[in-house]
Amino acid sequence: MPIIFNIDVMLARRKMHSGELAEKVGISAANLSILKTGKAKAVRITTLDALCKALDCQPGDLLEYRPDPESTE
Repeated sequence: MPIIFNIDVMLARRKMHSGELAEKVGISAANLSILKTGKAKAVRITTLDALCKALDCQPGDLLEYRPDPESTE
């Protein structure tokens, strides 16, 4: 998928562990892992808002678009 979540980058910058972030955001560690690995098909705006608040960042700090080089579109 061409949308990448840079959660690990922000976690490292904030010196925070995944478990702590999941607790602050109010999602399970498993759901956070799905976001981190790019396996999520959707993300709620409320979840993105909570991630930004917990990590003190902007949505653009978390999201990145990388076009698939094999895509024909």
